[in-house]
Amino acid sequence: MDSHADLGEAPVTLPTVGTNLTDLILRRRKITVRELGGCMGPIWPKYYLDCTSVIFVVDCANIVQISSSCVQLLSVLSAEPLHSAAVLVLFNKSDLPCTMSLVELKSLFRMDDIIRTAPQSITTLEISARSGQGLQDVLSWLFSNRSHDT
Repeated sequence: MDSHADLGEAPVTLPTVGTNLTDLILRRRKITVRELGGCMGPIWPKYYLDCTSVIFVVDCANIVQISSSCVQLLSVLSAEPLHSAAVLVLFNKSDLPCTMSLVELKSLFRMDDIIRTAPQSITTLEISARSGQGLQDVLSWLFSNRSHDT
């Protein structure tokens, strides 16, 4: 699904500093998305109980934060309330020249080991939030992993 023409213009993107709450209507069904910025990591567990899906975004252009992102992902995956949640790991900023390839990033994260041992169903995608590349795949994942109205 490389065409995202039906999605309209790619949205303006900014790093999340706090929290954002957005309702999406996807195929006539409402999906509530709560976005929590990376700096809000200490309060993430307060939102786990009502969570049925997790989208974890990795900024591939920020090499300094890669190891921190990996630690945060492992923390999320080990949280008991999220053991039955579907997890989507997005490697974002594929449109920018990064010092590591997607294969190298996945290797650094040890994604194969994580996917094999985590209790959750985990999907990984390479995206560009700025250009919209991969957005259709994210929406398809959201729709297929949505278990009930929120």
